[in-house]
Amino acid sequence: MKIPINSPVIGKEEINEVRSVLLEKSLTTAANSGGKRTQEFERLLSSYTKSRYAIAVNSGTAALQAALYTLDIKSGDEVLLPSFTFVATANSVVSVGAKPVFVDVTPDNYTMDPDDLERKITKKSKAIMPVHLYGNFSYMSEISEIADKHNIDVIEDAAQSLGTTYKNKQSGTFSRLGCFSMYAAKVVTSGEGGAIVTNDRDLFEKLRKIRNHGMLHGYDTRILGLNLRLPEISAAIAKVQMKKLPKFLKKREKNAKTLTDLLCDLNFILPKERAGVKVNWYLYTISTKNRDRLSKQLNEKGIGATAYYSIPVHKTPFYKNNTKLPMTDWAASAVLSLPVHPLVTENDLHYISKTIHQLIKK
Repeated sequence: MKIPINSPVIGKEEINEVRSVLLEKSLTTAANSGGKRTQEFERLLSSYTKSRYAIAVNSGTAALQAALYTLDIKSGDEVLLPSFTFVATANSVVSVGAKPVFVDVTPDNYTMDPDDLERKITKKSKAIMPVHLYGNFSYMSEISEIADKHNIDVIEDAAQSLGTTYKNKQSGTFSRLGCFSMYAAKVVTSGEGGAIVTNDRDLFEKLRKIRNHGMLHGYDTRILGLNLRLPEISAAIAKVQMKKLPKFLKKREKNAKTLTDLLCDLNFILPKERAGVKVNWYLYTISTKNRDRLSKQLNEKGIGATAYYSIPVHKTPFYKNNTKLPMTDWAASAVLSLPVHPLVTENDLHYISKTIHQLIKK
């Protein structure tokens, strides 16, 4: 693919850090506090998000799973979440024995619809898991108000939204627990990796044990936990990437603005930032009636246009049910993400625009 939808930006700094880990032979540790570079990454993430604590784990899915364990979500409990997301959100719920209850999304930014959320709360509802999809910011004020009214916990799936803020406050910090991903395609990467942020000391200490088989000192398992540790090679990459994040975000923002200017004359629904929201532009997502045809044609021209979540979770074979989610169904058939990552050049953006205009005219 000439212009992939996303690509990790890896430089000499990351390579040198990884080399240092290999030379030190300090690949991982079962210490409660984690390895040296894991701790360095956690300090950087904590500082960036203005959270008291950050706990690194080995994937975004592990972050969600650990958060659910920490809040004692279990069999018989219901967790409300959107269907229009990556399946990891729902899988994490099922993995702890709970039932996912699918909520529709809003048409303006593809995040959880607070009205549909309120309709679906029952006595079994124990947690709400909004997803800041594509880097967009969920309607957290409304969601938090509903959660408080029903005394339900909130876990933010902020896997795609590191760098997204509302009124200068980082996504993932509007609830007791926020979960991030450092998968290879994310705004910062560690190859595979994730993290949870919190301001709650008790939750922090519990999360540290959960990521390490429930242990505190050696073989003294105290609660149920798993091996969710972030390896030191991954932490070394993440540590360097965090220092580059402001530069990455600036380039993504510039690319998104350019693409909006180039495509504003077309009959697309283009992404917009809500008042007070600063999006990280993890994905630049448009919607159009002829999505599948346009996507195929762009791919043939070397442009990595991608239709994420064309099969929403509630329609996959494992989860299939008859939940009515009209906006989710619409989004699944209409959205298309275009490349705006930091390696996309000005010439690339003009090529994307020129190609789209030519294809639309045909």
